[in-house]
Amino acid sequence: MKPLKIGITGVRGIVGETFTPELAVDFAEAYGTYLDRGRILVCRDTRPSGAMIRSAVLAGLLGAGCEVVDLGVCPTPSMQLAVKWLKADGGIAITAGHNPWQWNALKFVRGDGLYLNPTQGEELLDIFHQGEFAKATWDTIKQVVQTADPIEEHIKVLEESFAADVIKSKKLTVAVDCCNGACSFLSPKWLARLGCEVLAVNDDPNAPFPHAPEPKPETMAQLCAVVKAGRAAIGFAHDADGERLGIVTDRGEPLSEEMTLAIAADIRLRNKKGVVVTNVSTSSAVDIIAERHGGSVVRTPVGQAYISEGLIEHNGVLGGEGSGGITVPEVHLTHDSAAAIGLILEYLAQSGERISDLVDGLPRLTTLKHNVDVEPHRLYSVLQEFRAAVEQEMLEVDLSDGLKVTLPQGWVHVRASNTESMIRIIVEAEEKAAARELLDWARDRIRR
Repeated sequence: MKPLKIGITGVRGIVGETFTPELAVDFAEAYGTYLDRGRILVCRDTRPSGAMIRSAVLAGLLGAGCEVVDLGVCPTPSMQLAVKWLKADGGIAITAGHNPWQWNALKFVRGDGLYLNPTQGEELLDIFHQGEFAKATWDTIKQVVQTADPIEEHIKVLEESFAADVIKSKKLTVAVDCCNGACSFLSPKWLARLGCEVLAVNDDPNAPFPHAPEPKPETMAQLCAVVKAGRAAIGFAHDADGERLGIVTDRGEPLSEEMTLAIAADIRLRNKKGVVVTNVSTSSAVDIIAERHGGSVVRTPVGQAYISEGLIEHNGVLGGEGSGGITVPEVHLTHDSAAAIGLILEYLAQSGERISDLVDGLPRLTTLKHNVDVEPHRLYSVLQEFRAAVEQEMLEVDLSDGLKVTLPQGWVHVRASNTESMIRIIVEAEEKAAARELLDWARDRIRR
């Protein structure tokens, strides 16, 4: 199987197999056509294929008659904020985020700095598949690709959004693992600006990823050691492009990526009652936390675009997903790990509480995640077979994104991945044994 995932979230695949320069040129031309030859920003993460894909994207945009501003290597949220202050019509982020080294992707940002919504994504795909793109003539092609550095402006927005002076006064020791990704340029600088003693590891953007760029407990062993050795107040782990955040407590405990939203929701709802927007796959811990603080939860399909739309529709006070992506509306209506860091450090500084104490007071449910590789052409038939099996058992089903089944001991969510050719199974129960039973129950019906 040579995976290539084309959908409303963009296009991604393995470089040199399905993800090629030709594909990048065509998608860039399609997006330039979609934005009517506008002003478009381009950024990338630190993958070795990034420079090649960047060249292809620039060629496609220039060929479509666009004005191009190259931001170089920077976090995707930095580019999304830059769309506004650089008065751009949109942007293309060249990053596969949490995917392994060999993958790359194009993610498309519209004029307000948010990802395309489902309708806009379908419109772009229609242009791509039709293959009829805008073409600049030899005498109208833009002669210069402009450049800009969005990091300082990003930090300025962050400083204005949180109690920076209070954080500075505490002189916190903070460990951070940048995974040698795009946050290598942002997080150490942001933490230093907050007056923290920064214990940074894997902050060399020219080095390979030291581990999978997904901030999960199994990738945070080194960060745990740094937190313990440096007696840090907290440790933060990034993905490759600055959207997802993992956390290590002051005791050196690596937390599940599901806990990032639980922590952020608990902090936010203590001071600002309102709606937390998350997806149907995210832990029910956020519902328990919201009920404690007099808040509420709105669930959406999986995907950052849906979270952004939900925050706008419900005037939400916080958004996020169980992947570790957090949206702080005061900063921007998009996942931003640097904003999540600001929210958490502000609370630690103002309250004097340790992160381990806060975590001890949160509900601890057992969430298990399992992926089943499936040939692309079989994804939806497998889902249909699972649906048929569930419906025969007369169970309660939520069809807003794949199938979410509620059972007496917990819930099961089965859906097609937005980013890879696989079926994702997520289950949750109060006890580990019950969660394992739910996972076995789902796997049995998928195999069937």
